[in-house]
Amino acid sequence: MKATPDSSFAYDLHDVTCLFRKHFDRRAIRLGLTRAQWRALKAIRRREGLSQSELAEFLEMEPIAVGRVIDRLAASGFVERRADPNDRRRWRLHLTGKAHAVTDDMEVIAADLRHLALADVDEDDFAAFQRVLARLRANLSVIDTPDQSTDS
Repeated sequence: MKATPDSSFAYDLHDVTCLFRKHFDRRAIRLGLTRAQWRALKAIRRREGLSQSELAEFLEMEPIAVGRVIDRLAASGFVERRADPNDRRRWRLHLTGKAHAVTDDMEVIAADLRHLALADVDEDDFAAFQRVLARLRANLSVIDTPDQSTDS
């Protein structure tokens, strides 16, 4: 596909993402968590046992900021730090039962929001959209990565 110089699909994607966050925030306010906290809980739920530095990388946040978020979540009883059996200096992050209940609520909120967002969107159109997003992700993922096929 030949793109025009004024193509703004990246801005459109950003706008849609911002709208999703705004509407999610409004619905999730009753959970009493900040956006950084619910994003951390969601990431830990997806990758239970990840380290704090892995979480920071995943969330694209500074490690110190993530440390503060985890401190607050641990103090509130949502997250446990467990020693890494292979590295005494590293802690692994795990959700508590309290956090699982909240993340279950977050999933319901997200599912309801997705349902509203996809109203009147044709299934075939959405499937094509997902394929395009997957291709964009793949194309962008290989930019600036060393070519594995060359011998140095």
